[in-house]
Amino acid sequence: MGSSSDEFGLFFRSVLQENGIDPNQVSRIALCSVVPEMVYALSAACQKYFGIRPFILQAGVKTGLKIQYRNPLEVGTDRIANAIAGVNLFPGEDLIIVDLGTATTLCAVRKDHTYMGGVILPGLRMSMQALESGTSKLGSVEIERKDTCLGRTTAESIQSGLFFGHLGALQEIMHRITQEEFSGQPSKVIATGGFATLFDGTQLFDQVAPDLVLHGLLAALELNDAKQEV
Repeated sequence: MGSSSDEFGLFFRSVLQENGIDPNQVSRIALCSVVPEMVYALSAACQKYFGIRPFILQAGVKTGLKIQYRNPLEVGTDRIANAIAGVNLFPGEDLIIVDLGTATTLCAVRKDHTYMGGVILPGLRMSMQALESGTSKLGSVEIERKDTCLGRTTAESIQSGLFFGHLGALQEIMHRITQEEFSGQPSKVIATGGFATLFDGTQLFDQVAPDLVLHGLLAALELNDAKQEV
């Protein structure tokens, strides 16, 4: 889908109607994006097709977090939304939040709502695309879980490298975060993002929360007591 406000607006109204929801009953909208042009297009779509000025999770709004980044403005709003959701859904717990999307991100959040920092690495699909574009004989494969490490075809070998490479990276990074930020004490590990379920049964995560960003947006909206213009 393109990024014009008309495309977004028509798409949102169509999706709501297909799910039995009257678009005219929408009273509040919250959004976040790390792409400025996308924020502009989405905001324009909300105002044109719903008559609502959306709440935008961005610098200057209340988050309930104490952000320890040297420059807090560098933290992606999707990661902030995940952290807000984490401290609201799992109060009183130290958290490692893993988001397996376009990029794979890991964030450490203390039980006192301090956002300590994070780690960013290429996501699974991005890694596969790098192999495809950077080599002459390695093509695109379906990203899937493998039960054995050694592949017997080129496709299986790529799939194994993607899955076990990511698994090993996540295990090492989570171990280091636990030692460095939580004094070796266990924290609750929450996973979200499109590829989170790929690692079911690996015991990497305590819980998978597919809609973590949406929970965070709702919590931020309520925290800021946003007054939408209808």
